[in-house]
Amino acid sequence: MSEPVTHHSKPVPAPVPGLPADRAAGLAARAARLDAADPLAKLRDRFVLESAPAAGDTAAVRTGTGTETNTNTNTETNTNTNTETNTNTNTGTDTGTGTDTGTGTGTGPGTGRTAVAPVYLDGNSLGALPAHVPDVLAEVVGHQWGRLRIRSWEESGWWSAPERIGDRIAPLVGAAPGQVVVGDSTSVNVFKAVVAAVRIAQQGPSGAGPAGPGGIGAESFPGGSVPLRDEILVDAATFPTDGYIAESAARMTGCRIRAVPPGGMAAAFGPRTAAALANHVDYRTGRLHDLPGVTAAAHAAGAVVVWDLCHSAGALPVGLDEHGVDLAVGCTYKYLNGGPGSPAFLYVRRDLQPRFDSPLPGWNSHADPFGMAPSYTAADGAARGRVGTPDILSLLALEAALDVWDGVSVEDVRAKSLALTDFFLECVAAYVPEGRVESVTPAAYAERGSQIALRCPDAGEVMRELVARGVVGDFRRPDVLRFGFTPLYVGFADTERAARVLADVLAEHERRAPAAEPGASAGPAGD
Repeated sequence: MSEPVTHHSKPVPAPVPGLPADRAAGLAARAARLDAADPLAKLRDRFVLESAPAAGDTAAVRTGTGTETNTNTNTETNTNTNTETNTNTNTGTDTGTGTDTGTGTGTGPGTGRTAVAPVYLDGNSLGALPAHVPDVLAEVVGHQWGRLRIRSWEESGWWSAPERIGDRIAPLVGAAPGQVVVGDSTSVNVFKAVVAAVRIAQQGPSGAGPAGPGGIGAESFPGGSVPLRDEILVDAATFPTDGYIAESAARMTGCRIRAVPPGGMAAAFGPRTAAALANHVDYRTGRLHDLPGVTAAAHAAGAVVVWDLCHSAGALPVGLDEHGVDLAVGCTYKYLNGGPGSPAFLYVRRDLQPRFDSPLPGWNSHADPFGMAPSYTAADGAARGRVGTPDILSLLALEAALDVWDGVSVEDVRAKSLALTDFFLECVAAYVPEGRVESVTPAAYAERGSQIALRCPDAGEVMRELVARGVVGDFRRPDVLRFGFTPLYVGFADTERAARVLADVLAEHERRAPAAEPGASAGPAGD
């Protein structure tokens, strides 16, 4: 993203110990210019978030339960027991008097600090609330459920919601309409997809394989009859649930699991591979894997691949149709901002839909759902991925949340994501002493998702203190700090401040740490 030549007056940031003030001021000024030039900056107003911090602002840090009075131009009064008075000048527009009581968890000087909004860098776990969703849900509850009641299945479009909302998600993952259905959890959809993938592969290209496991070629091996397609590949570093489900799917289909390093999956396909379960972006490190290459390798070997898009859908272009992906699953509560526990989505490529044999057939996916026939006949199209009665409240909250994407291209989101993560790494390099943290997220754009993961020996304690100071990321054992960048609402001032507060916290840890004995080293923190 280019920077304008105009400059904007912003508060000089609180200096990081050991960092020249002009460097901190320079990065804060750059953040202000980048935010001013950002075409997506206005999208922040579509979410329920505290006011964006000005570049260079630092959150006030309070310890204990006490009385603290801050006199500012916006006349905000907070009462705590430590009776600390700070006089500052804010650029905010709030007016009024508030009372703040409670126990703080951070430590640090109050003088010269300005209370500002938190920086939310955990959208890769739970996205922020789109501002209009509460009103939509109130209408759904009060009118559609409260007054129309059962009539809403038809009159309010409840019955068609899984496919209708799937078509809203489809362009965000590069799919044409009619191939995405929304419902159930990510875990349930992974199970459906992996079992169906094995069944498709075991049937062979014609879709009519021999009974039982195996199938393509129906070959026998020395020593007895062994099915050809009896192997499921999984990413050795996958999210644990994916591994658990793949093992269950293997037992159900007569297959064995082979875990392979994610970077080596394309080379791991063989004549016995039925299916693979691959992650588009690694949940811990933020590494972006080669979806086109792995998919092409699977097809060359006659296998079917299932992609987990939980950390890529809504963060970067996926290109499901373009790359011929077979099956894919993704959650909607991260970068799609659908809300806690919002239903997941299942993609089934159009030409594979007649062969999609779900291990969880239900009345909702029946060709005649209200016929109540004792035998099962699958519906046509994406509806084959349905199981039982949809979770309407969560579905309609998600549908409303997707409105924030109106007029927004995933390509623009990706461009800003890379700019944000570049800038964060630059600020961390400037503010944090060399060697104190290590990025485990690849620098190459082709291998980077929309998060930065930093290895830090005391990561658990560091993240707790960051959250207490208003920088919200998360921690993955044993030693990883994760910072997720959601371009729809995260700005460059957020990014600069997060790096600067991180440096503050790490500097305080160094000052508090006892001197190490010669030859001693600190091990990774557990939690």
